Amino acid sequence: MKGLLPIAGVIAAAASLTVGLNSALASNHATSTSTKVGLASSGLGRILVDGRGHTLYLFAKDNHGKSTCTGRCATFWPPLIASGRPVASAGAKASLLGTTRRADGRLQVTYGRHPLYTFVKDVRSGQTNGEEIDAYGAEWYALSPAGTKIERTGGTTSSTDAPAAGGYGSGYGY
Repeated sequence: MKGLLPIAGVIAAAASLTVGLNSALASNHATSTSTKVGLASSGLGRILVDGRGHTLYLFAKDNHGKSTCTGRCATFWPPLIASGRPVASAGAKASLLGTTRRADGRLQVTYGRHPLYTFVKDVRSGQTNGEEIDAYGAEWYALSPAGTKIERTGGTTSSTDAPAAGGYGSGYGY
């Protein structure tokens, strides 16, 4: 039994060191990462993107800065969740960035008071597969640098603050 005590002490010390290092790494990681919102060029013109370069969308059904996309909707249109304070990069306006509390308690990033979402079918940066899709009760739009929706009109795109036409379709076949 006497020989086991030093081994038990070594194991306890190693476990303590591992927990300490993991805590230090986690706190260091939390402070060094933040949710970034920037601008990129696309087929729609200059659009808002997340830190991975994926298009950010607004949901026309959202009102007063609050998200109405939950459950199955949020599976296909994942909300941009804040990890720390959101940071404007690559030409995005810091003054338009904010957050809103979701029903699940997490903070969702907003831009111009629009809760922001990505789209699961945008798998590479620059894709805008979610543009003007009518799903979950309203349309989805990429955002301009000014925080307004971008619409395609007769082969061109435009940015507007006008409310979206909201159909009540079943939602992109889901």
